[in-house]
Amino acid sequence: MAILRFAMPAFAGVLTLSAAPSLSDNANLVQAAFVALGPGGIPVARVITQADQCPAISVDGHKLTMQLRAAPSTEPLRPTASAAELSKPSAFPVRVCEMALPEGTKTAVLGGRALPLPSSHIDRIVVIGDTGCRLKAKDDAWQACNDPRQYPFARIAARAAAWKPDLVVHVGDYLYRENPCPDGNVGCAGSPWGYGWDAWNADFFQPGSPLLATAPWALARGNHENCARAGQGWWRLLDPRQLLAGRDCNDAENDSQGDYSPPYAVPLGKGAQVVVMDLSHAGTDKIAPSDPRIAQYSQTARMLGVMAKGKAFTFAVDHYPFLGVTAQAKPGGKIKLGAGNKALNPIFAQQDRRIMPKGVDVLLAGHIHVWEQADFGGAEPSQFVAGFSGTQEDTVPLPHTLPANVVPAPATPIRQFDAVVASFGFMTLQRTGQRAWRARVFDDEGNELRKCRIDRRRSSCRAAR
Repeated sequence: MAILRFAMPAFAGVLTLSAAPSLSDNANLVQAAFVALGPGGIPVARVITQADQCPAISVDGHKLTMQLRAAPSTEPLRPTASAAELSKPSAFPVRVCEMALPEGTKTAVLGGRALPLPSSHIDRIVVIGDTGCRLKAKDDAWQACNDPRQYPFARIAARAAAWKPDLVVHVGDYLYRENPCPDGNVGCAGSPWGYGWDAWNADFFQPGSPLLATAPWALARGNHENCARAGQGWWRLLDPRQLLAGRDCNDAENDSQGDYSPPYAVPLGKGAQVVVMDLSHAGTDKIAPSDPRIAQYSQTARMLGVMAKGKAFTFAVDHYPFLGVTAQAKPGGKIKLGAGNKALNPIFAQQDRRIMPKGVDVLLAGHIHVWEQADFGGAEPSQFVAGFSGTQEDTVPLPHTLPANVVPAPATPIRQFDAVVASFGFMTLQRTGQRAWRARVFDDEGNELRKCRIDRRRSSCRAAR
């Protein structure tokens, strides 16, 4: 038997050249196929299939069998963020298979389809976030998932794919269909719900398929993917790292482990990088000193500083905006503005007199269901928020000129602020120099809304028309 060994992470295993299924075997049973970039930018080919075995993949002409990541199963019901009567066990009647591809791989073909691989110089990036359809009983929020106008993620994915990016960055929150659609609500009638495969497929894999087929992904985890919500699916389906017992969110006793992972860097070439942080369980309230998250997030802050040191350009990606602005409607037509993150900012500030370490140029986040840009004159990285790619939008207006007391970072006023509210869409980033990028914002119809320039830590935006 011929044996082929590659320099890969341990979970990829030893790959045999014989007895592999045909490349076309059970191709019609494949539910999704994509490439996620893990630590060091290693591309992980992943397939979700209804077949009873992992499929074959052709890697630079070598026919290989993908490795099993997770077998079909239904996980026992665990405590969730929803009331018990609105929860159910997470069913995954699909097989998840993967392969970490060797450095320098030129082609990876699965079932006759070429998978998108990263180039050595990634110059075109699509940024999306908060893409699922909101079905949440606690908030009496019932988005019309059946209406492509009111839930446009499929259209956004298709338009973003047509831009032909080298990389897709998702800033978190993939699954929002938590609870059953109420009887008589035609907007969401028949929608799957919960945290199993059917909801994952309806909320992310099916509508996102054009973009999954176009470019590899760097995937940040959102609060909707913490262990009390869709964490089981996050680890099983999306995270590029090894799936480990105790870190899989199946047992609530292990949630402190399952809700956190150290950051990792994805190289973009020419000294630039994306650092992906898992801060999905932070929340927005101050964290008690005894909470284990203090040590976890302090580790992330230290590692981010080390990773950013000496790099030409660093995008730091997580779900919660460190330096974003929120708007809340109050009685009498008043609007309450908030800024920053009370959970994360004090922890990161302990590592440096500023919140973000030197070398971090741009923050990419979601969570707020709008698009935002904030410039701090170089004292902190520019903050971009792209939480506007499908889920029910925030509609409270944000002023173009902020009051002086709206300061996300202590003694660091916002020099320029811009926002797009009540409009679904996506953002693009295109490299224009060693430390310069151009950002553009598009709505779900493809109309250009904003043009932005990024020069190191500084950014400025203007209306596109």
